[in-house]
Amino acid sequence: MEVALERSTERPLSASEVKRLLAEVDTVLLLRGPALRELAAKKVKPDDLRGPTGKIRAPLVRVGRTLLAGFRVEALERLLEQEKGGSLQSGKPSASSKKA
Repeated sequence: MEVALERSTERPLSASEVKRLLAEVDTVLLLRGPALRELAAKKVKPDDLRGPTGKIRAPLVRVGRTLLAGFRVEALERLLEQEKGGSLQSGKPSASSKKA
């Protein structure tokens, strides 16, 4: 698995860069408060990825054709499990998980 830091909070992604990133993935796992939502990337707008401060949620972690927006250990484990050959449904879903 290749890991690369592409941006930091000092140089956030622009709206056009977020649109381009969304076009390159199929699924977005979006963390908002306690909720984890699985969304089709084509239905996600750059503003959907903004947090309460108005900035794009961090971190954005892309694994294959899935993008994780926000951070929670369980969500990252789920994404990495998918990379190992499982599906997004593998593992135990958290009580706060919601499927859109």
